[in-house]
Amino acid sequence: MAQTKYIFVTGGVSSSLGKGIIAASLAKLLQARGYRVTIQKLDPYINIDPGTMNPYEHGECFVTEDGAETDLDLGHYERFLNTNTSQANNVTTGRVYQSVINKERRGEFLGKTVQVIPHITNEIKERIKIFGNSGDYDIVITEIGGTVGDIESLPYIESVRQLRWELGDNNSLVIHLTLIPYLSAAGELKTKPTQHSVKTLMESGVNADILVCRTEHEIGDDLKRKLALFCNVKEEAVIQSIDASTIYDVPNHMLEEGLDKISLSKLALPLKSEPDLTQWNAFLERHKNPKSEVNIGLVGKYVELQDSYKSILEAFIHAGAENEVKVNVISLHAEFFSKEYKDKNISLDGILVAPGFGERGIDGKIEAVKYARVNKIPFLGICLGMQMAVIEYARNVLNLEGANSTEMEPDVKFPVIDIMEDQKNISQMGGTMRLGAWDCVLTPGSLIYTVYQQEEISERHRHRYEYNNQYKAALEEAGLLSTGINPKTGLVEVVELKDHPWFIGVQYHPEYKSTVANPHPLFVHFVEAAKNFATKKN
Repeated sequence: MAQTKYIFVTGGVSSSLGKGIIAASLAKLLQARGYRVTIQKLDPYINIDPGTMNPYEHGECFVTEDGAETDLDLGHYERFLNTNTSQANNVTTGRVYQSVINKERRGEFLGKTVQVIPHITNEIKERIKIFGNSGDYDIVITEIGGTVGDIESLPYIESVRQLRWELGDNNSLVIHLTLIPYLSAAGELKTKPTQHSVKTLMESGVNADILVCRTEHEIGDDLKRKLALFCNVKEEAVIQSIDASTIYDVPNHMLEEGLDKISLSKLALPLKSEPDLTQWNAFLERHKNPKSEVNIGLVGKYVELQDSYKSILEAFIHAGAENEVKVNVISLHAEFFSKEYKDKNISLDGILVAPGFGERGIDGKIEAVKYARVNKIPFLGICLGMQMAVIEYARNVLNLEGANSTEMEPDVKFPVIDIMEDQKNISQMGGTMRLGAWDCVLTPGSLIYTVYQQEEISERHRHRYEYNNQYKAALEEAGLLSTGINPKTGLVEVVELKDHPWFIGVQYHPEYKSTVANPHPLFVHFVEAAKNFATKKN
């Protein structure tokens, strides 16, 4: 069996340069050449996972099929490669230390003093090599979070140094993503920050094989030669990554720059065929040349930070391209829904009420649901958004005054949304929810069945509170139908209105499974409904 090759992606000068997009783009090109590729993310924070982090801190929490709460970069990996990730694709310092401490408590280190080297670094190396040892992949790309020089990243950089020595020549390479800032006062691009970043990396015993330079302006040959000389890399290994109009342009940009070719050359692997990006470029063509446009209001409480709803925004891009429509997502803060809607003076063709936790912004979300219901505007509620649809209907149609979720009001008289019985005695926050892929059976003839065109589906979840089946019969009789049921638990997964052109609430998160190659049908149909609504309106 051929040895698995490893690519490490590090970052310098500044955070948020797009290591995840570069890693995903390179993986896409290698996959398109016929290689079996996966990507993992090493995060230097001490949280076990991002599940308990505020979205303002870390953006959205992406959930995998196996129920792992992970970094949002895994969403990029799945959207680009059209393959599922898992718990093993995201490693945090918290998880590493937890594992090492548990081993120490079990006596696995035979009385040795437990230290960063070798115990922590060995644990990190084991987690990096887990995919290579499986025999399922030709190339494993490992993105190291943070910025070179950060104290918390040091154990990861040291692990890379050790692994490169252990793996031997031509079996690994390091791509260093760095910033080439432009000083407008001088009218110049500056290489000094990159030189210092590479020097910092070298001080840890790791040499960069390829430099990927993020820039707002073209980097000329002279600058490439200078970077190559001072950063100790070959000239052809200095890759320009200029600002793109969409992240989906980056694989083509990296193809033009030859990132895949230089990577395969350094790993002593054959080029195989030219990358087949036919489907990818067909998507890009539709995305960049829409025939019409729609306005969809995204009602949430973290709308100030785009990354908070990253998967939803990307799912709209995929669905928009599929419908040859430009989707203008209008962010509407849940706490100020009425005021924002009025102030922005916009005409909405669809309303999506976003997921979330806690009571802040609940009234605005309920108001948004009512507005969509009464005005017959296409509506999609996701997770908490679906629960808000149930609460709104219970209050305003079933006349259950003050109906609510026990998440917001523990002693509420009409708990139409309630916590799962087996969750009631759990005090720890992390990992206690219904997470990952769960089955759902759809009602034939329903709107949701029309969307999926099949009776059994599987979707990813991330929540604690559920539709309370005690109110199911009354709600259905009043017109809010339960058209998706979990076959194991009997819990309601989907609600829809029978007297509305397009109104669906889902307990799961469809956005997690939308990819370039397979836009999620729920978003595709929602955008189509918005397009039809806009056409009739005009």
